[in-house]
Amino acid sequence: MRAARLIKLVLLLQTRRTMTGAELAAELEVSERTVARDVLALSEAGVPVYADRGRTGGYRLIGGYRTRLTGLGRDEAEALFLSGVPSALRDMGLADAASAARLKVSAALLPEHRDAHESAAQRFHLDAPGWWQPPETPELLPAVAEAVWDDLTLTARYRRGDGATVERELEPYALVLKGGGWYLVARSGGDHRVYRVARFLEVTARERRFERDETFDLPAFWAERAAQFARSVLREEVRLRLSPAGTRVLRYATDRAAAEEAVAAVGPPDAEGWVTVTLPVESEEVAYTQVLALGPECEVLAPARLRSLLATAADRLGRLYATDTTTDATDATDAATSAGDAG
Repeated sequence: MRAARLIKLVLLLQTRRTMTGAELAAELEVSERTVARDVLALSEAGVPVYADRGRTGGYRLIGGYRTRLTGLGRDEAEALFLSGVPSALRDMGLADAASAARLKVSAALLPEHRDAHESAAQRFHLDAPGWWQPPETPELLPAVAEAVWDDLTLTARYRRGDGATVERELEPYALVLKGGGWYLVARSGGDHRVYRVARFLEVTARERRFERDETFDLPAFWAERAAQFARSVLREEVRLRLSPAGTRVLRYATDRAAAEEAVAAVGPPDAEGWVTVTLPVESEEVAYTQVLALGPECEVLAPARLRSLLATAADRLGRLYATDTTTDATDATDAATSAGDAG
């Protein structure tokens, strides 16, 4: 473990020229005292590490020293080959470039590691699209991807969700593949926004390159927007009374995050072990389908209209199964409880 840390320390200094003890400690996830001991060990081993004193000081390598410890190990090579998503690269028109890069990396590996790409392919496969829906491959995706890689301003005609067509000048920052759908994160009018690539009707890349905001954090931006979107569609609330089994399976029948927050906020159960939750939902119509899936493990308390719809459905189900003698009520309850335990 220490040998790997020492190599990483040298590579960090080789890449960044000068780093303070605090910066190295943060990168290596150790204390500054451990950094000082590691630097001393490197010096004793003949690596020319020098410490500059003072407020602007830090650790650096002397005389343009370059380590030859840059060869990839098997685990590192396998991780590198896993970093590409073949279907996504193909959709963006980058399959040939990725193939060439893999060949170059393979040629640079030690002979005993050159089967790393085959080893990784046998152990991991990413299937990005969700179940029961075909993958989305927008016709204009390669053109959009090229503008993203080259930092080229785009003029785009876009069909909004309400059906209206608008034209925008965009600074395309990044592409995101989410559940089989492609999204473009672009700056327009000073703000970063999200566009579904399948809704682009026409895109034209300009010769003018835009200046990226180097502080822009794509993962953080996407996480925030995804959370905002999830909250924005949950416009209404329903009050439910749930059995222990219903409490366990609620997150599988409705929005997972909303269900977990609702369950976390419940008070103590009643004498029968049931709890009451207030659950954000998209609409009463959507809630009807979701709550129906919980069967007798859930009672709707409000709104009255949704309770009436579920009462009607329960009555219809009762009449539908009234002549069925193959399964008694106890078996049905046990089956529902078992399903909750499996979830």
